[in-house]
Amino acid sequence: MARLYEYQSKKLLREGGVPVPEGAVASSPAEARAIAERLGRPVVLKIQVWVTGRAGLGGIQFADSPAEAEAKAASLLGMKVNNYVVDRVLVEEKLAIEFEYFAGIVMDDAAKCPLLVFSSVGGTGVEEIARLHPDRIVRRLIDVRTGLREFEALNMVRKAGISGPTLVQIADILTKLSAIARAADARSVEINPMVRTADGRILAADCHLVVDDYAVYRHPELGIEVAREFDRPPTELERIAYRVEEKDHRGTFYFLQMADQAEPGETLIGFHGAGGGGSMMSMDAVLAKGFKIADYCDTSGNPPASKVYRAAKVILSQAGLMGYFASGSGAASQEQYNSARGLVKAFAEEQLNIPAVIRLGGNFEEEAIRILDTYLQDLPGRVEGYGRDDAPEKCAARLAGMIAEDGGMVHEVQPMEEPRVPTSAYSFATFTGRISFDHSQCLHCASKGCVGACVPKILKLDEEGKPVLAIPEAEVKKGKCTECLACEIFCNYHEKQAIFIQLPIPGLKEYRDRIRKKS
Repeated sequence: MARLYEYQSKKLLREGGVPVPEGAVASSPAEARAIAERLGRPVVLKIQVWVTGRAGLGGIQFADSPAEAEAKAASLLGMKVNNYVVDRVLVEEKLAIEFEYFAGIVMDDAAKCPLLVFSSVGGTGVEEIARLHPDRIVRRLIDVRTGLREFEALNMVRKAGISGPTLVQIADILTKLSAIARAADARSVEINPMVRTADGRILAADCHLVVDDYAVYRHPELGIEVAREFDRPPTELERIAYRVEEKDHRGTFYFLQMADQAEPGETLIGFHGAGGGGSMMSMDAVLAKGFKIADYCDTSGNPPASKVYRAAKVILSQAGLMGYFASGSGAASQEQYNSARGLVKAFAEEQLNIPAVIRLGGNFEEEAIRILDTYLQDLPGRVEGYGRDDAPEKCAARLAGMIAEDGGMVHEVQPMEEPRVPTSAYSFATFTGRISFDHSQCLHCASKGCVGACVPKILKLDEEGKPVLAIPEAEVKKGKCTECLACEIFCNYHEKQAIFIQLPIPGLKEYRDRIRKKS
């Protein structure tokens, strides 16, 4: 799910006809002063972060004058919250609050429709409200065909104990909130508090909206960079990783950075899981061994080898790693040889110099372990493969032993280098990359093993014995080539190194260049 900041959520409310306090977002003390001058009244300044309890963090301040607003903004901008430096504050009119309410809409997965919750008591979390004032909370499922109708909203608010002009105002807000949530493909939206001011206005004093990640592509106007539920803005490397996932529906690739460096005495490792539950167990195992995890990565749902390759390249774009640990479910339904081939290509290109323990439990795990053992023995760093019968704890202990035996070798981020493909090469596009054949070398190949390695049978031999496409290139581009990497690996290790598979990762070369300059 993709969160919006408070100021973004309020913009949607304002556009949808829901009253919100007057104000604007500022990214500098001078901008905060200008907003306060324009409002011409006392203001509240709120840091824009994806955490609750901002007041307790000192992230909400009040100012009675533009000069004070400028000073308060200077103290808030630059605050560090969850390793994120605050770069925006919302400057709004200070409200004379007389009463607080709560309104929220969340998708009810069991009922398969939105659930509206309204409380005539607000100011704290809805769970606490429900515990202390169960009679003041009203719930209603919203018919997706009609949305929330006016009479339904009126009945809800009346049932919560509200009458008079306030009843009509709140009901109007609830119907508009339902329409806004639907238009934004919101997974949830919460106004807490909704307030009544001393002059009788009903306003959304605070609002948080979360967009369904599968619908983010429909809302470019929201400027969502990564459809993930972060508690901070995404890092540059997370953005790069998400662009891989965004354009490739085959399987899943999640990547989250957790630490960018190790303190003295700590051992930083790259983590590569497969499947949520198995990945969590595997993370517990490495944490129990005292490792510090640089990232959480998950390639599951039977991704192609090309996607696992890109995940490994992203993980190895983190400096200071002393080990690589891959482990997920012990009974994954995905073909593990795809993961193995992706890792072989990535590790070989990187000339991996740190120990790696790869636990590939699931379908064809024996073949996957054989691939690792066969093709990764000549690297500077040792790579060991394990299967479902090897517990994550055992594998974590083995990685600790290998790191100790190697004296704590540290990974250095390598430059991204494109393969030197002959200009005369026979070449065609795949779903996410390009495959090229140096036919001058293919003529001297004895086995023609690349054709046999191509299980989807997109390759054939022409009359001269050179591998060419057996199907139209348009079909290959659509996905008939599964990007299993089998042909390249066979050719590289058994024949003439005449096959070049290019799998671009936009932005990663430039990112690595900057990392290397810093080091």
